[in-house]
Amino acid sequence: MQYRINERIRVKEVRLVGDNVEQGIMPIQQALALAEQKQLDLVEISPNAVPPVCRITDYQKFLYQQKKRQKEQKTKSTKITLKEIRFGPQTDDHDYNFKLKHAKAFLEEGSKVKAYVFFKGRSILFKEQGEVLLLRFANDLEDYGKVESLPVLEGKRMIIMLAPKKKVGSVPVVNKPVTNNKPVTNSKTEQNAKDEN
Repeated sequence: MQYRINERIRVKEVRLVGDNVEQGIMPIQQALALAEQKQLDLVEISPNAVPPVCRITDYQKFLYQQKKRQKEQKTKSTKITLKEIRFGPQTDDHDYNFKLKHAKAFLEEGSKVKAYVFFKGRSILFKEQGEVLLLRFANDLEDYGKVESLPVLEGKRMIIMLAPKKKVGSVPVVNKPVTNNKPVTNSKTEQNAKDEN
C-alpha cells in the first residue's frame, strides 16, 4: 500500500493522531510545520476518513512496522495444522465413534484431518472395506469439514483428506416464522421501540 507523505498530502485539513503531539483537526500547513519541527514525516494513514487521518512519524520506520505487521498476520492466517487419524480395516463401532469425536474437535479448531486405514499383511484384501469406512467417516463429518481428496491407496495406507468448513459468522441465523408475509414479532417490544422514538 502506498502512503502519501508530507507535501504529497493535498487536503485543506487533517486529523492528527499519535504520541507526543496535540491530537485533533488542524490545517495541513500547521501539521506539516509540526512534523518539520520534530524532524519527522507527516504520513497519511487513513486517506478515506473525513478529514484524512495523519500521523507524525519516521516514514521508513513506519513502513518497516507495517511490513512486519503484515508478515505476522500472514503467518497467523496460514498456520494450519494437520492431524492424523488411523483406522484398521475392521475397526469396531466403539473405536470408530471415539475417533470420529476427535476428528470433529480437530476440524472445529481449524485443523485439517488426514484419516487413513492401515493394511497389515494380507489385510490389503479388505481395501474395499477400508474405502467404505473412510467414505462413511467423511459423510459423518460433512457438517464439520469438506473432503479435499477422496480415498486413495498409497502403499499400505488408504488416505482421505478433510479440511475444516469456513464458519460464516459465529451467530446462527434464526428464521422468524412468517404469517401473512409479515414476520411474527413481540408486540410489546415493538410498542416500546415506537414509544422510545
